[in-house]
Amino acid sequence: MAPSTLDDARALVAAASSVVVITGAGVSTGSGIPDFRGPEGIWTKDPAAERLANIDAYVESSEVRVAAWQRRLSSQDSPARPNPAHLALVAFERSGKLTALVTQNVDGLHLAAGSNPALVIEVHGNTRVTRCLRCGDETPTNVVLDRVAAGERDPHCHALVSGQECGGILKTAVVSFGQPLPMEEFARAEYLAKTCDLLICVGSTLMVRPLSGLVPKALFRGARLIIVNAEPTAFDDDADVVVRDDIPTVLGYLLGV
Repeated sequence: MAPSTLDDARALVAAASSVVVITGAGVSTGSGIPDFRGPEGIWTKDPAAERLANIDAYVESSEVRVAAWQRRLSSQDSPARPNPAHLALVAFERSGKLTALVTQNVDGLHLAAGSNPALVIEVHGNTRVTRCLRCGDETPTNVVLDRVAAGERDPHCHALVSGQECGGILKTAVVSFGQPLPMEEFARAEYLAKTCDLLICVGSTLMVRPLSGLVPKALFRGARLIIVNAEPTAFDDDADVVVRDDIPTVLGYLLGV
């Protein structure tokens, strides 16, 4: 990407007073976590893997649940670490301009990098917590993974309900296809997108609703728009600047940190 394009984006950041950043899977690819729809994406290379992200398939099939828990267990062997893009966003907080970091990612890397939890809105949930789909009891995921490692291939809820073990299906607190987004978190993200003067979308194809709907709402209220993504998005024609470059390499310069 021509330096002038990055400089145009940097100038918009410098002029802004209220910035909302939306991040998608492309922010974490530099940490070794593949995205979903890119050329090397999980669902691009293995379309059947998308079934693991469907709530109906998860509830109906023990086989799907076993595969999901085994995938989660194997990811513990080489945990991902924040990359320069995550650290650039932490540094950008010091400008006082960042009002929200709205992330589609469930990997927790923004928090691991040191982002202020009060600014991070995880609209697709997270993998840190596991929730019972029957009674709602919550357990740290690492506790459930210890059970999986000990031989429970399809763990169920041990919480007591009216004196009896619940037995409900356990699932990480990640929003799957077919599940609603957390209402309070999304309402907050929507309000802040409507009231910012600059929206920066980083590493997202902006294909998944309702999150993608925040973009036109911000534009309708007069916000400027920067898109940083390896692939085209549905809102490229609406953006003031579109950057096609390596996100961990350019984000710090773009943000002025």
